[in-house]
Amino acid sequence: MSMQIAELVTQILGPDLPVRIECYDGSALGPADAKARIIVRSPDALAYILTAPGELGFGRAFVAGALDFEGDIFTALELRHRLPNVKLNLDTWIAVARLAGAAGLRRPPIPPEEARLHGFKHSKERDAAAVSHHYDVGNEFYRMVLGPSMTYSCAVWEDDTTSLDQAQMNKYELICRKLALQPGRRLLDVGCGWGGMAMYAAQHYDVRAVGVTLSRNQAEYATDAVKRAGLDDRVEIRVQDYRDILDGPYDAISSIGMFEHVGLHRLGEYFDCLRTLIRPEGRVLNHGIARVPGSRRGFGRRSFIDRYVFPDGELHEIGTVVSRMQASNFEVRHVEDLREHYALTLRAWVANLEANWDRALELAGPGRARIWLLYMAASAINFESGRTQIHQVLAVPGFKARSGMPRRPDWDITALSTPGRSVLAGSPA
Repeated sequence: MSMQIAELVTQILGPDLPVRIECYDGSALGPADAKARIIVRSPDALAYILTAPGELGFGRAFVAGALDFEGDIFTALELRHRLPNVKLNLDTWIAVARLAGAAGLRRPPIPPEEARLHGFKHSKERDAAAVSHHYDVGNEFYRMVLGPSMTYSCAVWEDDTTSLDQAQMNKYELICRKLALQPGRRLLDVGCGWGGMAMYAAQHYDVRAVGVTLSRNQAEYATDAVKRAGLDDRVEIRVQDYRDILDGPYDAISSIGMFEHVGLHRLGEYFDCLRTLIRPEGRVLNHGIARVPGSRRGFGRRSFIDRYVFPDGELHEIGTVVSRMQASNFEVRHVEDLREHYALTLRAWVANLEANWDRALELAGPGRARIWLLYMAASAINFESGRTQIHQVLAVPGFKARSGMPRRPDWDITALSTPGRSVLAGSPA
């Protein structure tokens, strides 16, 4: 070949890379003692990158196995900072064309794991398909990644010694206190996942809880877990869209990690639905990922996360969320940013996945396992760097003389562990 792959990579990404890159033609660049190695295993890697420049091309190459990581994936992902600035000049395109001709490059097939949704965006049918794409990977795979709590949302960490399972129980405890749960009250958990919040609230606060999800895999798992925990007299799990819930009023509503699927043009409908379901002086807590001002609302049709992870997902700036809640006749009483907590949670999930990598390949297949590794590691970096936020927003039906709220918050956010409560009490076995 007239040019080696390493030379081409240098032209595209620049010199002084933080990682080692080793190519199938024997060429290499970057420090030999780097914490991470990126391995270009075949010409298909170049073809993916050239046919979809930027993160989508790199993502496709990684999912297909044409591009690989070894060592610390967080170090390897430092290359992401250079991708938005990739611009191929004429000389580079000529070099690429020559290399392509010599290597016999062709347009490789798009990995089958890429989402292909149909219908109107955020219709009930398309939302169900988007949820199925992400959540119906297999309950055993999720248990391996998430741990015994089977909780797929930001945990709350007291310090660096807190375990993942304890941090998830801390999150449930914090939400229960913010919602002022009491024995006999009705709780609705919108987007209940595998039932963790509903079960925790029923066991520790003696509420009657209803959890709804669009994932049949989640609903089946949660229903079984509820029965095994002896909570089926207090917890009901449904496969149901939030727009179809008609059995209010509820004393409290939690929505944890579901909000990202709603979409901007559905925000009003979403909060209006919650408003019709909450009783006067009840409380609503919305726990969702948020974008920083000036960033893209949606993930973008050429983004890796939209094509492979959260199709149709949208993040909203926290000011927009608060304003839309108040437009739906909610009075927002408390907002808390848990950004650093989500970074820790994601790193814990990445550690679980890497520790059980061979099993992950068996359960989900190589493509899906690679998707999860890449998306969780990249998301952790985004939260650590401040490019992504996550907020808990607590609101009450308003605006009126009596809000039902105390003069000061009636939850202790500095000491969440409750003496005598097992970390895994009531969690799926």
